[in-house]
Amino acid sequence: MITHGHSDHARAGHRHVLATRQTLDIMRIRYGEDFCESEQGAEFGEVLDVGGVTVSFFPAGHVLGSAQIAVEKDGLRIVASGDYKRGVDATCAPFEPVKCDVFITEATFGLPVFHHPEPRGEIAKLLRSIEQFPDRTHLVGAYSLGKAQRVIRLIRDCGWDKPIYIHGALAKLCDYYAGQGIELGDLRPATIDKSTPDLFKGAIVVGPPSAFQDRWARRFNEPLISFASGWMMVRQRAKQGGVELPLVISDHCDWPELLETIKEIAPSEVWVTHGREEALVRWCELQGLPAKPLHLVGYEDEGD
Repeated sequence: MITHGHSDHARAGHRHVLATRQTLDIMRIRYGEDFCESEQGAEFGEVLDVGGVTVSFFPAGHVLGSAQIAVEKDGLRIVASGDYKRGVDATCAPFEPVKCDVFITEATFGLPVFHHPEPRGEIAKLLRSIEQFPDRTHLVGAYSLGKAQRVIRLIRDCGWDKPIYIHGALAKLCDYYAGQGIELGDLRPATIDKSTPDLFKGAIVVGPPSAFQDRWARRFNEPLISFASGWMMVRQRAKQGGVELPLVISDHCDWPELLETIKEIAPSEVWVTHGREEALVRWCELQGLPAKPLHLVGYEDEGD
């Protein structure tokens, strides 16, 4: 059972995969037609029986197709949240709190220092920068699944109706999002043509952050490097990555949202994984709520 298509959660090579239809489609795009031996799609809220265990999928609000997975047997319900966020996102279904006995929560930004700003305010910084530096190409680093499409949609929602240029690594997933009814506007390949040297002046180019570290990025007009990530709250990360314009846009809960979610769900026990486990476990203990870290090994976050 797979919560969503990011590579730290979804791997190829399983015999049987149960996931939302959108996650299965995304895995096929990323890993090829033979990413598993057999697959089964699950609708949100559908009740399934898997070996005598009741299984249901609910929206996680992380990326397109992302789900929380509830498993229940003999009156005990456990909900694995996968990655989730509570903020508004036009590119995926919103998070749905699910009452349960045990809630398995991520803690990517599970420290009190993390308070994420309003995403539209971050996009406003980008648009102001373009006004201030109209001859520079603004390169926006965004992970290829979820973050790139969300940033593109945010830019559109903030009034940018000009073409947005995308790195080739984003094309298939952006096409899929558009095919699912998510309006991304006029997207064009970020291909340099010597006959049109001024094409990218004042333009927005969205691509995976790794692409901005090679010669590809230096082809543009005085490129201004930006990066959309919750980690841009950490100035040292931005500095190390050569990011001139950090945009704090996260697809995960910040600290207050993690606490409010746990309060709202009111589980009997919390298991914490994927991030800063100890702080959230300690907060739960101070509330009289049993909690423990899972300490998963070998998983790095792809989606923020």
